[in-house]
Amino acid sequence: MSTTIPPARPITGRFVLIAVVSFFLVVIGVNVVMMRLAISTLPGTEVDSAYSAGLAYQKEIRAALEQNARGWKVDAHVDRKPDGDAILVLHANDAGGSPLTGLAFAGHFERPTDRRADQPLQVTESGEGNYRGTATGLAPGQWDLVIEADADGKRLFLSHNRIVLN
Repeated sequence: MSTTIPPARPITGRFVLIAVVSFFLVVIGVNVVMMRLAISTLPGTEVDSAYSAGLAYQKEIRAALEQNARGWKVDAHVDRKPDGDAILVLHANDAGGSPLTGLAFAGHFERPTDRRADQPLQVTESGEGNYRGTATGLAPGQWDLVIEADADGKRLFLSHNRIVLN
C-alpha cells in the first residue's frame, strides 16, 4: 500500500505579506497596550521644574551648613497602631542639651515609590522640647519621614529619614 503525500503548499507573495503585516500588528498592539498601562499608572514627576530645582540647590546647601553649625539633636520615634494611625514623638535639644521650645515643627510621611500616598503630619509642642504628631491611615511598609522646624518663618531644621512601619 502506498500513501501519497499531498504536495506542499507553495509560499506565495500574498502569504508573506499577510504574515509580515500580522506580525507587525501584534507588536504594535502590544506596544500600545503597554504604553497606555505605563502612562495611566505614572504617579508624576519628582519635581515640576528641574531648572528651578537646580537654582534652589545652592540655597539648600547653605541651609544645611547652617543647620549643621547649630548642632541641634532631634530624636524621633514613630509608633504605628493596628488601625493605621501613626504617632510621632520628637525630642529636640540644642547643642548644649537644653530643650528647644517655641519651634513650629511640621512633617509628613512620603511613600518612596508613589507620591500619591503621601500623608501630612500635624505636630504640636507638648512642652520642654517635646513635640507630638499624629497621621491617620498609614499602610505598613517603607516610608520617608520628613521633619521640618520653623521659627519666625525661616526653616531652621530639615530631616529626611527612611523608616519601616509594621
